[in-house]
Amino acid sequence: MNIQILGTGCPKCKTLEKITREVVEQNGISAEITKVEDIMEIMKFNVMSTPALVVNGKVEIKGRVPSADEIKHVLSKY
Repeated sequence: MNIQILGTGCPKCKTLEKITREVVEQNGISAEITKVEDIMEIMKFNVMSTPALVVNGKVEIKGRVPSADEIKHVLSKY
C-alpha cells in the first residue's frame, strides 16, 4: 500500500502524518508512507486544502485531521 500525506509542513499536516504512522505500526499494515510538501505535486491531486491523505493514488481525506479510528477504517478498505 502506498500512503501519501499531502501538506506544506503546517502543524495539522504533521499531526496527520504522526497519526497515520501510528495506525500503520499498531495494526501491522504493510505500507510505504511518504510526505509530499511540494505545492505543485499537491495540486496534481486537485487538493486545495491540506492536510490530505492519499492511499494508492486516491484522495481519501482532505482539509482536516481525522481520528485514528477513521484512518484505520480508510486503510482497511485496501
